[in-house]
Amino acid sequence: MNIVLGITGSIAAYKACTLIRQFVKAGHEVQVVITPAGKEFITPITLSALTSKPVISDFFAQRDGTWHSHVQLGLWADAMVIAPASANTLAKMAHGIADNMLLTTYLSMKAPVFVAPAMDLDMWAHAATQENLQLLRRRGVTVIEPASGELASHLVGKGRMEEPEEIARQVIAKLEETEKPKEPTTLTGKRILITAGPTYERIDPVRFIGNYSSGKMGIALAEECARRGAAVDMICGPMQRTTTMPGINVIHVESAQQMWDAASQHFPEADAAILCAAVADFTPETVAEQKMKREGDGLVLRLRPTQDIAKGLGAMKRPGQKLVGFALETNDELPHAQEKLRKKNLDFIVLNSLQDEGAGFQHDTNKITIVTPTAVLPYPLKPKTAVASDIINHLESEYNK
Repeated sequence: MNIVLGITGSIAAYKACTLIRQFVKAGHEVQVVITPAGKEFITPITLSALTSKPVISDFFAQRDGTWHSHVQLGLWADAMVIAPASANTLAKMAHGIADNMLLTTYLSMKAPVFVAPAMDLDMWAHAATQENLQLLRRRGVTVIEPASGELASHLVGKGRMEEPEEIARQVIAKLEETEKPKEPTTLTGKRILITAGPTYERIDPVRFIGNYSSGKMGIALAEECARRGAAVDMICGPMQRTTTMPGINVIHVESAQQMWDAASQHFPEADAAILCAAVADFTPETVAEQKMKREGDGLVLRLRPTQDIAKGLGAMKRPGQKLVGFALETNDELPHAQEKLRKKNLDFIVLNSLQDEGAGFQHDTNKITIVTPTAVLPYPLKPKTAVASDIINHLESEYNK
C-alpha cells in the first residue's frame, strides 16, 4: 500500500526513520512530505535513502516550473500519517490553513489520516490544542496518543510522541481492516455516545472522592460499537487506559460536572447514548485551595448532589434516540433498576450486582441482566468483551422493532 508520511518541526522528527523502516518492512511504499521546519531537525537526504523516493517539501520541484501535485498525492495514498505532528500543524489542519505542501496534501487527501502529536506537556494540555484535536477527530482523523499507565495522565497531559513501532502497528492494522469488506449493521453510520470510568470529586489539590470503576466495560462497549460501524464519542473519567481504536473520539474529564457538560453537549448529535460511567452522586460543597493539614480530632465534609446525567439526558431525549443506563446495586437490585428505568426515561437498563462474584468494578468479567419496560433478560458471567456484544445486540434489536 501507499503511505504519505508527513514530518513537521519537532525534536521527535528523528523517529520518522524508524517509522519508515517499519512501513517498508511491512511491504508498503512511503512518500515523505516534510515541512520547512521539519528539515531543521532531519535532512531530506536521510529520508530519501530510506524510502528510495525524493522527499517532497516545496510546491515547485525546480525553477523551470515543475511542481508537485498535492492532489495526485491525495489520490495515490492509501493512508496519510503525520508523525511527528506539531501543535502548529495540528492547529492549521483543524482550521483549514494551507500554507505549505504538507497541509495542502492533507486537505486533498482521500485516504484515512493519522496524526501522532509531539510537543511539550504544557502545549499538549493547553485548551487550544485539545480543541483542535477534538475538531480533527470529529472529521475522521485518528489521533495516536502515547500510551500511559499513569492514573492521572489525562490531568497532567502527555506530549511525547508514541513510539514508531506502535504507530506503525496501529496504521497497518487499520489498513488491513479496511481491506476486508464489512457487512453493514444496524449501527453503521450512527453516532453513539458512551460514558465510562469513575469521576473524581476534588476535596483539595491532592485528595478526592472517587470509586473503584476501571472503565473496562465502557471501553469494551465503545470498541464493539466501532467494530459495527458506528462513530463513537467516549467520555472518560480518570482511567488507567482508554482505547486507540479508530472511530472512537475519546474525551477526558475528571468530575461529574465535567462529564455532564460533555454529555449534554454531545447528546443532541447522538443516535444513542450508553451511560456506563460510575458517576459520583455527591461532591464537596467547597474545594480547599491548599492541601488540608491534619488538625483536631476529625474532619467534616459537606456534600451536595451532583447532576443526574441519566435523568438530564432522559429529559432531553428526542423521538428515535435511544438511551441506555447502568445500575450497580447491592440490594433489592431488580426493583431499584426498574424504578431507574421509569424515572430516567431509559429504553433499557443494564443491571449488575456486587453480590455476584466476578462482576462489577475492576474485574475483566461481568454478569448482567438487561431490564426493559416489558422484560427481564438475565445473562451468565462472561468476559466484558462478550458482555458488550450482548448489550449492543440488544441495542440493535431496539432499532429493529
